[in-house]
Amino acid sequence: MSTLKELLDRKAALDREIESTRKEEHADAIDKVKALMQEYGLTVSDISVKATTRQSSATKGGKVAAKYRNKETGETWSGRGLQPKWLKAALSAGRQLSEFTI
Repeated sequence: MSTLKELLDRKAALDREIESTRKEEHADAIDKVKALMQEYGLTVSDISVKATTRQSSATKGGKVAAKYRNKETGETWSGRGLQPKWLKAALSAGRQLSEFTI
């Protein structure tokens, strides 16, 4: 059976080994990234611009085609966000949403 001191010594040795391995793998990853950047002629700004563009285009809201139209006034609603007043009023008056589908 191991003593507490022996276990703590083994833990400290493992912690050192983990840190050493982490640093080696980190350096290897950086080397791989640099090699790929050199191979494809990329710069840091190329990488950051593409990452930013990908994120912003995925989260950026854009125009959406209208799904509902008020035939009397020509007003439209995409079905996103709050219902417009004209549609709320019509639904309150007993009309069905399907009547306004484009």
